[in-house]
Amino acid sequence: MIFRCALLFLLFSLCAHSQTNPNSKDSTRVAQDSIKKAEFLSYLGNGYFPTRYFDIDLRYLIKYNQFEGLRTGLGGTTNKNFSERYRISGYWVYGFKDDKDKYSISGGLRVNPKRNTWINISYTDDLQETGSSKFLTDKRFFTFFEPRLLNIDLFHRHITKTIGLEHQISKHLLSETQFSLSKVNPTYTYNFALNGLNFNSFDLSLARVSLQWSPFSNYEFKDDVLVETKNGFPKFTLQYTKSFADILGSDFNFSKFDFRTIYEMTHGNTSRSNITLTAGFANGDTPLTHLYHAYPNNITKETILQRFSVAGLNSFETMYFNEFFSDRFATLQFKHYLKPFKISEWFKPQLVLITRHALGDMANQERHQGILFNTLDQLYSESGIEINKLVFGFGLSFAYRYGSYYLPNFEDNVAFKFTFNLSL
Repeated sequence: MIFRCALLFLLFSLCAHSQTNPNSKDSTRVAQDSIKKAEFLSYLGNGYFPTRYFDIDLRYLIKYNQFEGLRTGLGGTTNKNFSERYRISGYWVYGFKDDKDKYSISGGLRVNPKRNTWINISYTDDLQETGSSKFLTDKRFFTFFEPRLLNIDLFHRHITKTIGLEHQISKHLLSETQFSLSKVNPTYTYNFALNGLNFNSFDLSLARVSLQWSPFSNYEFKDDVLVETKNGFPKFTLQYTKSFADILGSDFNFSKFDFRTIYEMTHGNTSRSNITLTAGFANGDTPLTHLYHAYPNNITKETILQRFSVAGLNSFETMYFNEFFSDRFATLQFKHYLKPFKISEWFKPQLVLITRHALGDMANQERHQGILFNTLDQLYSESGIEINKLVFGFGLSFAYRYGSYYLPNFEDNVAFKFTFNLSL
């Protein structure tokens, strides 16, 4: 506990030091005054609180989930005032329920400013949701409130060392390549049965290549940095992952292909529609930790009111956590945002029509022992509505589950939740 307190004090001291320069109080005051309100709000909207040399990462201040309980800590990254060529970032957090420290430290070297080419290394000891999948090229995504996180209980712990390369191949094509070594230990009862052996923890050597293509966006160089000036659609993201057995102690050989496309249309009456297609395919000896769920966000409790929580941004609100896993899947989500109802200058609620569908399957389901789940070999469907921005960014959502996976009790197919949408 003394070590945790000392580490937290050190991080706060670094942040405080980056805000003030005892050798030149006047220059500090000038630097702080030069930050415009719009720029400051933009930093906050991206999840950072800027200081002179170090930007505090707001994602790590406080969170909650079913396994860790309250999770709190501190993190951040150096900014351009520190260096335009080098960057150092990291975080430390503590889970009160599991009584465990988690942390990460990383560094980057910028070798080509025009192409925004970075060589990165990192060391991470943390948790990851089983069945989750993330594209390396995704921009940093921050919300003041992460709804799905509250109810997740299936995590695996991993100690991961990575080396990677970010590179802007062209104005419209971004790439990221990464090689990692991971020790994976599920926090739940699980065995992966393979060739007469049962693995309850394992080592993985993974190579990833991720491409993001935005052919209809516009870009400009500003201060030698390529900036997106027009957010055009559709956007396409493709990622390939390869696990190598018997290389640097890796236990399994498998490969994964992940794909996503997003298309958004703005209509003349200021309404808009959003379509998101996501697909994934895993081939080979893939443990459950690296397979796919379908973004579930429903708690396994008896009544609708007991399941009342927060709706996610792109999650299936009527699908229960840990209900389905797949080694191949596809989801299609459609949202139509109607023109906001202008009741007054400050009260403009917005109605959103939503429908979601998922399809998947799994080979060799019997290999995954100790946990019960279904597959999505038939079409999963839900539809609903959201009424957003009723008060202080909060709203309400209603979703209904129908089709092949309709449950016998009517209320088990219904999800009634509140929403939270706040932008700076």
